[in-house]
Amino acid sequence: MKKSLLLALLLASLAPAARAQVFGQLGPAEILPVNSRLGGAYLNVSQDVIGALGQLRLSFFPNVDFGFVGGLSRLDLGATSKTSLRLAADVRFGAMKAGAGSPVDVSVGGGLGVETSDKLSVFRVGPSVVASHTFPFSSRSAVVPYVGAMFCFTNSDIGDHSKATFSMPIRFGTELRAIPGVRLVGEIQVRAGDDPDNDTSFNVGVNLPF
Repeated sequence: MKKSLLLALLLASLAPAARAQVFGQLGPAEILPVNSRLGGAYLNVSQDVIGALGQLRLSFFPNVDFGFVGGLSRLDLGATSKTSLRLAADVRFGAMKAGAGSPVDVSVGGGLGVETSDKLSVFRVGPSVVASHTFPFSSRSAVVPYVGAMFCFTNSDIGDHSKATFSMPIRFGTELRAIPGVRLVGEIQVRAGDDPDNDTSFNVGVNLPF
C-alpha cells in the first residue's frame, strides 16, 4: 500500500506542465524547528507562463513557521507578453505530527500574494492545508510526498477588466532528500474554480535548510 501511494505521488510530481500558476510554500507539511531557516529556488512553468521564484522560511516559535516568496514571470497574454513581479507571504501551524497517532504530518495556515505588471494587478489571499509523509531510505536520505490545498480568493485587474474570483489550488509534490543539506522538489499544481490564470502548472527546484 505504501509503495503504491509513493509511486502515485512521484508520478504526479513529475507530470508534464499544462496550464496554471500558483505560488506558495513549495514543500511538505513539516514545520521548521525553532531558530532554523530554509531557502529555496524554483522554476515555474505552464503553457502561458515561465518564471523563477525564490523562498525564505523561518521559525521563531515552536510548531510555527512562516515564509516569503518572490520572483519574476514572463506572461504570454496572446497578442502581447509581459514581465510581472510576484511577492507572497504565508504562515502555518503544525496541526498533526506523524507517529503512533497519525500516519502523516499536517500543517494549516494562510497566505497572501500579489502580482504586478503594466496594466496587470492580481491579489490573492486564503487559508491552506498540507499533508505529507516521510519514507526514509537510510538515516540520511528520504522521500517525502505531499498534497496541499488552498481556498483562494483572487481579485484581478487586467487591462480595463476587473474581476473577483474563487478557486481551490491543489498541489501534488515530492521532496527528495538524498544529498545532505540539499532537497530536490517537484510539484504539479491543479487549480479548480474560476480564476484569471491557467489550470495547471509545474514547479521544480531545490530547498536548502541552513
